[in-house]
Parts: sequence; C-alpha cells; structure tokens
Amino acid sequence: MTDPRKIFGDRGEDLAAGYLKKKEIKILARQYKTKFAEIDLIAKDGDEIVFVEVKTRRTLAFGYPEESVTPAKLRKIQQAAAQYLAENKINHVPHRVDIIAIHWKEEGQEVHHIVGAGG
Repeated sequence: MTDPRKIFGDRGEDLAAGYLKKKEIKILARQYKTKFAEIDLIAKDGDEIVFVEVKTRRTLAFGYPEESVTPAKLRKIQQAAAQYLAENKINHVPHRVDIIAIHWKEEGQEVHHIVGAGG
C-alpha cells in the first residue's frame, strides 16, 4: 500500500519542478539519496547548481512549510550536496540550497521560493 504522505509529497515536488521550469531552471535530478539526507530536487540555474528542499502542507496549523526546515536539516542537505558535487566532479561550480514551500489550498497552491536558504 502506498503512503498517502509520500503521494502528497511527490505532488508537491512535481509542482515545485514545474515552477522551476517556468523560471527556466533545469531539473537535473529528483529524490537524490545519500546517507546524510535526500535532496528533493537538484537543478541548474544558469551556472549555479541548486539543491532544493520542497515542503508541502495542506494546513498552516503547525506553521508555514518553510519553518519546518531546521538548521540541522539544512546541514544534512549541505552534506548531501557536497557528496553530489564530488561524485559529479563539479566541486568548483557555484551552488546554493533553496527551499520551495507549498501551501496546498482548495482554491489553488501558494508557492514560496526561498533562494539561498542554506547559508
């Protein structure tokens, strides 16, 4: 049986990927897994590699989606990003960590893109 949370999260990632494509940001990989973390989307924005954490919520009862990305989570994403860069021998390429926060409302989705959230 498929986990409904996984399905909902995948829908959020699909929306985020479409959002980035509309901004002419190319998607390079999805759900890149390492021992440190999973990176939801890896993209290329001009000459910069972008590691994207996607957070999707139906309700704001527990806060905005981006508020759930803690400094510890960002560190894990940065470790996974370093592994991706090393594996692909592109350590010298500029890179950043972004967050795409999605509030999935009945009347449509609200997308908030935080550029350079990873410090």
